[in-house]
Amino acid sequence: MTSPAIDLTVHHKPAGVSDRVAYGFVKLLRFCADTFFAKRYGHRAVVLETVAAVPGMVGATLTHLKCLRRMEGDKGWIKTLMDEAENERMHLMTFIEVAKPTLFERFVVVAAQWVFYLFFFGLYLVSSKTAHRVVGYFEEEAVISYTHYLAEIDEGRSANVPAPQIALDYWNLPAGSTLRDVVEVVRADEAHHRDVNHGFANELRGLPQGEIAPCPPHVVLEPNWKAAA
Repeated sequence: MTSPAIDLTVHHKPAGVSDRVAYGFVKLLRFCADTFFAKRYGHRAVVLETVAAVPGMVGATLTHLKCLRRMEGDKGWIKTLMDEAENERMHLMTFIEVAKPTLFERFVVVAAQWVFYLFFFGLYLVSSKTAHRVVGYFEEEAVISYTHYLAEIDEGRSANVPAPQIALDYWNLPAGSTLRDVVEVVRADEAHHRDVNHGFANELRGLPQGEIAPCPPHVVLEPNWKAAA
């Protein structure tokens, strides 16, 4: 499978206090991840994808409530953010099959999720543009991490195991696909989220949104009520 072409060099240069705070925070998270996980990219993905699935749901929830209060449309933000959260959750479910997290790592997941959820919820209430910039920078780092993961696989330091069935089903990957194919398509997802969130932050600041990397095709998970209708 050929994943969508993405620009690996995209970086939003911090402009103003809000951007610098967002960038510094993400770099701190990067340092912690590098220190704790080193080159165990599969285990890193399990924890970080748990955290990555939080912002979309928080943003969708608070945007939904704001639109109700103001009795106005959302310009497609709610569905976009919920799709992002679901997509990140599918990344997590995929890498759980690959990395088989230990009991301690599952504890770290729970702790990291609650701490980050409370932090991000408060940040979004105070400054949604800073919150989206945090996610944009977070996804920039995710693209870098998955690029390193691909190098580990290509150089034989990480086994290129068969792709989990959940990944084959979700991204419609062909039979015989491997972990490398999964990492490529996940990286393309992250590049898409990177550009969307930087675009949201720019829109909130009255700036041009910029180009958005294509989102790899994947199965849209329909709610139960649609199947029953």
